Amino acid sequence: MKRFGKLVIFLVMVAMLSTACATATPAAPAESAGPFRVAVVTPSAINDLAFSQSIYDAMVKIQGEMGEANFQFVLSDGMFVVDDAAAAIRDYASQGYNLVIAHGSQYGAALQEIAPDFPNVSFAWGTAGDTFGIPNVFAYEAFSQEGGYVNGVLAAALNESGTIGVVGPVEVGDAKLYVDGFVAGVKATNPDITVNVNYIGSFGDVALASEAAQTHIGAGADVMTGSAQMVVGAVGVAKEKGVLWFGTQADQTSLAPEIVVACQIYDWAVVVRDIISLIQEGTLGGKAYAVSLQNEGLKMIYNPGFNLPADVKALGDAATKGIIDGTVTIGVGGK
Repeated sequence: MKRFGKLVIFLVMVAMLSTACATATPAAPAESAGPFRVAVVTPSAINDLAFSQSIYDAMVKIQGEMGEANFQFVLSDGMFVVDDAAAAIRDYASQGYNLVIAHGSQYGAALQEIAPDFPNVSFAWGTAGDTFGIPNVFAYEAFSQEGGYVNGVLAAALNESGTIGVVGPVEVGDAKLYVDGFVAGVKATNPDITVNVNYIGSFGDVALASEAAQTHIGAGADVMTGSAQMVVGAVGVAKEKGVLWFGTQADQTSLAPEIVVACQIYDWAVVVRDIISLIQEGTLGGKAYAVSLQNEGLKMIYNPGFNLPADVKALGDAATKGIIDGTVTIGVGGK
């Protein structure tokens, strides 16, 4: 009997425990991994109306699409000293950001050293097409010759003096592609126009850009263009002298609404969206991107405050369409 009584007590306890488990409040779901976190390092200010602003604008755009609860970013700008940029890149990687963007071709060597030390962190850099074979590195570049060509067509159509000036920074990367594309567009429209190109050897020297612009105007240029953050100096001179300006990388209309005609815009959100998707799926790198007019990573915008003749705009629109559908051959950068 004692043994039977103990068995009954045991069975009752098991039943009570089973009932308690069945009626208990379900456990709370595991917390989410939190927002996707991006750190960006740029060589110039985020309001440079050029290269650095283009990536900042993309971050703001992505945050607007995903919401602050799902996407957060920090940005260190003015990192023109590569050693300082490298220290910032390494620091961000050590803090566990999902993606660290080194927005400058000058940062490539540093990234080759840093990325292997953080195999669980994704890195991206541009403008370049080389991932170095490192599995957690993405690369991105701009087919800037495309908008350069369109700007060249427009510039040639508006040119009256027979001379156009180009203020280039350093003869590399998307800056060189843009300049070469611009020259090609001018020559395709009017081969008799003289295009004077001057590379000042700096991405950020505003004073040198101003001097170069003065030289171009002195040589008879009534239309100019240029690339990189130093162009604010050239645009200032163009505004003072009443010389037309064509921009690239970001919308430069606000610098001189009366003389800026059109700009090619870099929209890096096209790249960043795909990188985020890949990282969330477990792919941390190994892919190279290029923004273009076709994928809308490059966009042509016209200054609404400038009275652009309809026939000239039509030439620009036709050039854009032709580049997208392949009927226009630029002859630069394989395009």
